[in-house]
This record gives sequence, structure tokens and C-alpha cells, in this order.
Amino acid sequence: MDPELIADCVHCGFCLPTCPTYVLWGEEMDSPRGRIHLMGQHVGGTPLTPEMAGHFDACLGCMACVTACPSGVRYDRLIEQTRAVVEREHVREPADRALREIVFQLFPYPRRLRALRLPLRLSAGARRRIAPRLERINPSLAAMAGLAPDVPDRVRLPRRVRAVGRRRATVGMLTGCVQGEFFPQVNAATARVLAMEGCDVVIPPSQGCCGALSLHAGREEQAVRLARRTIAAFERAGVDTVVVNAAGCGSTMKQYAEILGGEWAERARAIRTADLAEYLAALGPVAPRHPLRLSVAYHDACHLAHAQGIRSEPRTLLAAIPGLTVREVAEAAVCCGSAGTYNLLQPEAARELGDRKAERVLATGADLLVSANPGCTMQITAALRRRGGPELPVAHTAQVLDASLRGLAKVP
Repeated sequence: MDPELIADCVHCGFCLPTCPTYVLWGEEMDSPRGRIHLMGQHVGGTPLTPEMAGHFDACLGCMACVTACPSGVRYDRLIEQTRAVVEREHVREPADRALREIVFQLFPYPRRLRALRLPLRLSAGARRRIAPRLERINPSLAAMAGLAPDVPDRVRLPRRVRAVGRRRATVGMLTGCVQGEFFPQVNAATARVLAMEGCDVVIPPSQGCCGALSLHAGREEQAVRLARRTIAAFERAGVDTVVVNAAGCGSTMKQYAEILGGEWAERARAIRTADLAEYLAALGPVAPRHPLRLSVAYHDACHLAHAQGIRSEPRTLLAAIPGLTVREVAEAAVCCGSAGTYNLLQPEAARELGDRKAERVLATGADLLVSANPGCTMQITAALRRRGGPELPVAHTAQVLDASLRGLAKVP
């Protein structure tokens, strides 16, 4: 924990109303200001107690406080540093340790996720029936059962997708772990949109997890290893720009130089990371947009809006589609409760936040929810399902653009 970063906080309280856990519980130590106070205590010599670790674990890492802070406090770096300290010094209960090992030996590895596709497909109905009973036994297992999405057919992407018409750029594309295995249709739409906008899209087959989940949970060694592998994969592909369609992944990749240091920092700086909406907005449109007669509620993923500062670009891209109306979600800056693995490790708080977000989304009366992060998509879909009634379809920004550019009657 960096004492200089801790000292930047003047404890003004501007962060309090933006913090999801403070909004839920009203506890000072479950606010950014309170957690920074605990960090200062530990740096000053106070041992890390289970209570302190609990307050740090309860943080979503949503970075809404970074947006709100008038003093420029780097809470993002502080909470990552603190979580690494917690992982080194705090002795967790056996059940908690086992759960975390399962999560972090599974989700960052696409091949292991791929092995789950068939069991998830076969068990979809049963999982939803038993989820309420599991809630009483083990909330984390219940969360896993409820969050797992309907598994679509696997999509095999080529190593290179050629630009349609005149080539304007050549970019790499991150396929990711959860995105690639559970939402392959989003990756396919992303590649098509980039190609229709004049980009050659290079998709290295050797890429894997970018390290985001591990970094945000304080598992530094695993995060560094996965980050280096990602950099090396795109170096071999010969690209200097990587387009990312998952908010948490893009946020982490933009931090690579800060995380890695030394030679790897220089190698990271040589490869630019851009979110899909960010990249398309800067590139400018060339492909004609066809009408889509629908209203969409746009959800701000925290690691897109707060960590990357990307808010207007996706809205502008969506609003440029003829016939489409963008509707704003109330409390847009408040996290949905996904937050990487938070909804598995802190399921009760995540469920409260998910239900709150689902209520605000339904209040828009939109035909479609648009999300730019797979975790958010799973979290809000599960919360909408719990409410019963007709399900609101959820799509990625790339899928909406893809439908318009291809002249489809609706978003698939």
C-alpha cells in the first residue's frame, strides 16, 4: 500500500454517495474514505485483522469513487495493492479458500471454461430450479447456478478477417476468456463490425485471459503471468493496436505498463489498447447504417465508464443508428454488482445491487438492454430472471451495430 497515495485522500466524503456498499449499508468502513483510513492504519503498523480484510473484500472495485473524487485519489491502484496484501497476509477460512481456488483455476483459462459448455447446456433448466434451494445452503454456489448463461453454439473465428472495401487500419482483437467461451457471438459481431468499417482484424489463436480477474482480486503473480502472455501473443501477431470488447479486460490492459514495470512495461507501451466503442468513434463511420426500430437502455459498465472514462462514445454510436432510441438508466453510475468475481465471492451484496439495477433498467421501458461487459450481462440477466415475467433481451454494443450494418430486421 503506497503511503503517498493514501495521503492524497483528504477525507472530504464526496465518494460516499457514489460507493455501492456505502449506499447499501451506510457503514463508514465500507466506503472508499473508510477503507483508505484502514489502509493507513495498516501501513502505520496495525496488523491486518479479519475485520479489516472483510471491509476490503466487500469493495467492488467499481471505481465510481475515482470519478467522484475532487483530489484525484488513485483508489484504483490502492485497492489493487491492498488486495494483494490481503492475499499474502490474511488467512482465509477453508471454505473461502476453496471457493477462490475453484474460481481462479477455472475462469482465467478458456480451455477449462470450454469443458463446461456441454454440462451447462444440459443442466440449464435444472440449475435454475435448484438455485433457490442452494441459496440456503451456499449462496456462492447458488450464484454460480443462477449466473451461468445459456450457452450458444461455439463460433470459430479465423486468424484474420479482411476489411470490407478499402482497408483503413489493421488491428488485433482480444477474444477473452468468459467472452470467448460464453458469448462467442459478441466476438463474431465485433470482428464483422470492424471489418465493415475498413479494418483488417487479426485474431491470434494463442491468446488467453488478459489477467483482469486475477489483478482485481489481488492475485498478482497470476495476473502478471497472464498479462505477459497476452502481450507476447499480440507481438507475434504483428499489431500495434488491440481492440477490446469487454470493459474489465480493456481497463486492465491499459494498466499493463504500470503493473509490469521494466522491459515488459516498454513492451506493453508499444501496443495500444482501445475499447471497441472508443476505437470506432475515433475511426469514424464509413459503412451505411440501416434502421433498427427499437429503444435500448444503455448500461454503463464500471470499468468502461469509471476506469476508462468512456461514456459518450457508445451512446453516440447507438444514437447514430436510424430509428433507434437510447434511454438512460437511473443511477447509471452505481455498479450492478458483477465486478469481476464479486458476485461469486460476495453473493448477498451482489444480489442486492443486481436487483436494484434490474429495477432501474425495467423502469426505462426499453425493448433491449445494451451492455459492454460479459459479467454485467450475466449479472443483470440473472437479476431480471429472478423478477419473473417476460425476459428483457440483452445485447452487446457490437451486436446492435452489427445488425444495423448488415441490414437485419432485429438484433440477433
